[in-house]
This record gives sequence, structure tokens and C-alpha cells, in this order.
Amino acid sequence: MKIVVLDGYTLNPGDLSWNRLNKLGEVTIFDHTPFDKTVERAKGAEIVFTNKTLLGEAELTQLEGLKYIGVLATGYNVVDVAAAKKQNIIVTNIPTYGTKSVAQMTFSLILELTQHVQHHSDAVHNGEWTNCRDFCFWKYPLIELEGKTMGIIGFGRIGQSVADIAQAFGMKVLGYDSSKSDQSGRKAFKWAELDELLAESDIISLHCPLFAETKGIINKKTLNKMKKTAFLINTSRGPLIVDEDLTEALDHSIIAGAGLDVLSAEPPPAENPLLRARNCLITPHISWATREARARLMDIAVDNIEAFLAGNPVNVVNK
Repeated sequence: MKIVVLDGYTLNPGDLSWNRLNKLGEVTIFDHTPFDKTVERAKGAEIVFTNKTLLGEAELTQLEGLKYIGVLATGYNVVDVAAAKKQNIIVTNIPTYGTKSVAQMTFSLILELTQHVQHHSDAVHNGEWTNCRDFCFWKYPLIELEGKTMGIIGFGRIGQSVADIAQAFGMKVLGYDSSKSDQSGRKAFKWAELDELLAESDIISLHCPLFAETKGIINKKTLNKMKKTAFLINTSRGPLIVDEDLTEALDHSIIAGAGLDVLSAEPPPAENPLLRARNCLITPHISWATREARARLMDIAVDNIEAFLAGNPVNVVNK
């Protein structure tokens, strides 16, 4: 059985093992695949793995014999799942591997916005503490989280994990989700409509999937409903935010700051206005990328193939 990994480097830059996958067939692993090489490299494979390499209808129709596509991520918009279904190609994803890592990154951004750890460390290394007449100093307001309100848009596994951490900090939590799961055992929690969440939250964190109805959910109108002291966090999907509207909100102090691990286009073009926005932390889509999360992803990806080969496919996104 021929298995091709089109872009394995992001998942495994060298610190994980492909051994389990290698036992399942004749495996070819490419670190990266240019768009014009996709069909050439996937040709003849029965199983193809992709992370961000696009497999649209034009590519799929040229890949006779392809039976299975494993997306090495949770989001699967890189594959035309409808076209795959027409060709009886099963498409799977990895739904739960990074929950704790993404929640951890969410609070890394929050804590940097509220404590300014890097700025103060830089100041110390630049000699400002050595030359300070007082035993301590701070260059930015320091904000305590206890008693503040965390608004979470999208209350699935990651949203709930973020809520757990928020509540450990003594925060109140507002949740907004189209399907309201039972949270009766959760203290200091309330379901809220979107407008209420926007108006009452000190920090708003996005954890909803990208659908037509959530694209651009953070825009000029919704930003103007937030507190001027509020922070916005996005570790979910970049297009949930209208870049220009958030830039304007930051530059005109409509909100206090933002922490973003995702952008509408990745890597971002140099002209993306958020790259120059006031008090905007941006990290390069790394919330999923702890070694522990990537190891889980690798294991689940191979588990998915084994289930498929056994005739009982799991995590199928195009049933």
C-alpha cells in the first residue's frame, strides 16, 4: 500500500517518529509540497496525508486509486470533502489532540497582556532596574485576573478547558455557543447572548469553528460593544476577525489590546494592518504545536488509518 505525506515537516520537524506509519505500507514523506507538485507526488497513492496542502476537486479527479485522505489537523477546509465523497474517498481529521495546549497558549497571551512579562524582562536586561532608585518598577499597568469576567465564544472542548483555567484564576465565565451543553456543575458560569458577552467581558476568547455564520464575527459593530478596557484573544481561526476593524479598534483605543495566534492569511502578507496595530501580540499559529500535542496528533492519525484498514473508519468528516 502506497502512503504519501504531502507536508510532514510542521507536524514532525524531526523530534517525533514516523515508525508506526512506516509499518503500514510503502511510505513517502515530503516536508513541503508546492501546489504545482501535489498531483505528481500523490499519484498512485491509496492513502494521502495533508496538513495545509490543498486537495481540491481538480486535484482529486486526477488521483485515481486514492481511497483515504488523512488531514493532520482539526480543520479540514484544505480538502474538498464533497468532491472526495463523490469519488468514495474517506476524509478524516484529528479532532481532540491539542485541547490543553491551545488552552495553555490562550492564557500565555492573556498573561502577557496583563503582566507584560517580556517588556519588563527586556527593561531589566537593558539596565533599567540596575539604574532604578527604587527596589522595583513597572512600565505598564499590571492587571489581576481574579474577579474579572472571561467571555468565551465557542464552548466546546477547548472553550471549556479555557473556562477551567479562568475559574482557577478566580474569574467569572460567560459562555456563548449555538449548542448549550450542560454546565450545571460549573461555578461562576452563565450562558449569555453575544451582545451581553461582548458588553460584560473583560477578556473575550474565541474558540468557535470557522463557518459562514462565524466568519467576521468580530467586526466594527461587535468591537464597539466591548469594554474599552477589554482584551481580545484568538487562538481559533483567523477569519473570525475582520483585520481592518480590529486594527482600527486597537489604534483608536476602542478596546485595550489583543493576543492573536492566528490571522486571516498565514503566513501574513506584509501589508496586514494588524502587524502594526497598537498593543497587539501576534504569534505564528503555534498554540497546537507543543511536542506533546503533536505526538498525540501523530498517534491519532495512525489510529485513524488502522481503523480505516480494519473497515471501521473513525473521525470521518465526509460521511
